[in-house]
Amino acid sequence: MHFIPKQLVIIGDSGVYGWGDREGGGWCERLRKNFMNSPNTPIIYSLGVRGDGIERVAKRWQQEWECRGELRRKVPEGVLISIGLNDTAKIGRPDGRPQLSAEAFRFGLQQLLEEIKKNTTVMVIGLTAVDESPMPFAKCLWYKNISIMIYEAQIEETCLELDIPFLPIHKAMLNEPEYLTWLEPDGIHLNELGHKWIFNRLINWPSLLKWAELDRMDQTTSISS
Repeated sequence: MHFIPKQLVIIGDSGVYGWGDREGGGWCERLRKNFMNSPNTPIIYSLGVRGDGIERVAKRWQQEWECRGELRRKVPEGVLISIGLNDTAKIGRPDGRPQLSAEAFRFGLQQLLEEIKKNTTVMVIGLTAVDESPMPFAKCLWYKNISIMIYEAQIEETCLELDIPFLPIHKAMLNEPEYLTWLEPDGIHLNELGHKWIFNRLINWPSLLKWAELDRMDQTTSISS
């Protein structure tokens, strides 16, 4: 019988797109190449759009997912969501209103995840930390780690309620002594080192490996690799 690999659609913002990683193309691209090195591993579709928040992902996820089915009457077996950082940004001044309130973000996230879960397996990863010193971004957006922490907590709690695998990112990144060197000068986008760090967490994430039916990965997990 001919083996048909699983498909994983990864949807999110500029982090999913891979912005800032001039060496490896981003953590999604690194994961795609890693999977290609082994037989019978999932096919990955990276669908990141710069500036996206939860509302825009909610509008586009289903069409993006449905049209990636390579075979007739077959759709991808998994969706990985990485979204929320842009929703946390305060507009106009450090104490301005966020692009989307934490309450509205959680409501939208819950609706989105419930909808995806009805159709396929869904997994979620958390939000990256930022360097606040270069703010504001684009002369009008203020990203703060305290806000990001609050929104990632909303993601984690929602995933727990819905029994959806969640990979925390923010606190773990803040606890890394060198994390500021993993960011672009704008303070919000990851550079090569930051994308490597996310990639290394992903290839050691039991939930992803279980879904992919992989017992181990051949890729080294060192950030210096």
